[in-house]
Amino acid sequence: MKYLHTMVRVTNLDESLEFYCDKLGLKLMRRYDVPEGRYTLAFVAAEGDEGSAIELTYNWDPEDYGSSRNFGHIAYGVENIYEVCERLARAGVTINRPPRDGRMAFVRSPDNISIELLQMRAPLPPREPWVSMPNSGTW
Repeated sequence: MKYLHTMVRVTNLDESLEFYCDKLGLKLMRRYDVPEGRYTLAFVAAEGDEGSAIELTYNWDPEDYGSSRNFGHIAYGVENIYEVCERLARAGVTINRPPRDGRMAFVRSPDNISIELLQMRAPLPPREPWVSMPNSGTW
């Protein structure tokens, strides 16, 4: 058995690609428009980890996916959690669970998919403004 990808449904493909690629830093691997099925698939992955893709599925006919949390989250290891969270905050992304411990943070995609960011190797020493920052919303 081999891991292939994780699929999440998105309501606005352009907005989702901007989040996953421009803000989070993933790259668009491939995109397929399927007119007969009325959907588009876009595969994104972290540079150097292309085998662990996320399939963004955009159905052309609008659907309400609700705000269910039964999906859980997608997790990425990062080299410096503070730098990533600072970059995301500057791009207008809400840090729902700040990296107060220098190890873990959560953000959400435009479609409310929870993204967990984990510091690779040892946690970084706690520092401001993260230590004092409260949680925002749910993750």
